[in-house]
Amino acid sequence: MTLQAVLWDMDGTLVDSEPIWARVQIDLLASLGATWTIEDCVSLVGSGLGDAVKVWMSRIPAGTIEADELAGRMYGEVERSLKEEVVFRPGAVELLQALKREGIPCALVSASYRVMIDAVMSHLPPDLFDVIVAGDEVTNNKPHPEPYLTAARELDVDPADCVVIEDSPGGTASGTAAGAFVVAVPQWVEIPAGPRRQVIESLETVTPDALRDLLR
Repeated sequence: MTLQAVLWDMDGTLVDSEPIWARVQIDLLASLGATWTIEDCVSLVGSGLGDAVKVWMSRIPAGTIEADELAGRMYGEVERSLKEEVVFRPGAVELLQALKREGIPCALVSASYRVMIDAVMSHLPPDLFDVIVAGDEVTNNKPHPEPYLTAARELDVDPADCVVIEDSPGGTASGTAAGAFVVAVPQWVEIPAGPRRQVIESLETVTPDALRDLLR
C-alpha cells in the first residue's frame, strides 16, 4: 500500500477545543438546572451533536428548553469562542504544512457542524485541506464509517491507502470501520491498541515519511 491521503479529525486532534466544549457544557447546563461534570464531558468526547443533545436533554428538567434551542445555544457559545481564539494541538499545523509541501492530500473529517469548522478554519491558511466533511453533511456521524468513507470518495482514493488521525474512541472506530490505518493521539480518553492502529502521545515528531511507513 502507498499513502494516498491523510484524513484529520478536528476537535481534540487538530485543535484543543475540548476544554472549550467542557466549559460551555458545564455553564450552560447549570443555567438550565442540570448537574453536569467534567466526567460527563469526557463521556461525550467524539460524539456527534445529535447524540450529545439527547444526553443533555435527559439531564435538564422537562419543559425547560427544546432540543433544537439547546443545540443552537451550545453551538453558538462554542463557535464564538473558536472565532476569538484557537489553540492547535502540538505538531498538528506543522504536520499539515509538511504534507502540503509533499503533495499529500488532506481532508478534515469532523463530527462538528460546518459553522464550527468554519470558525476553526478562519485561523488557518485556506488551502491546507483538499476536502472537508462536516457532521451535518452526512447521514451517519462517527463512529459510523460514513464520514471517512465520504472523504476518501471525494478525494478519489481507497480508504485502505489513507491514514486517519484521531483522538477519540468513536472517531478511531469510524476510521477503522472505513478501512483506514488510524494514528490515535488521545487527549481526554484512552484508546487501546488494535489492528492497523498506532497510539502515540503527540504529533510533534510525526513526519510524512513516518505516515508512509505505516502503510508499507
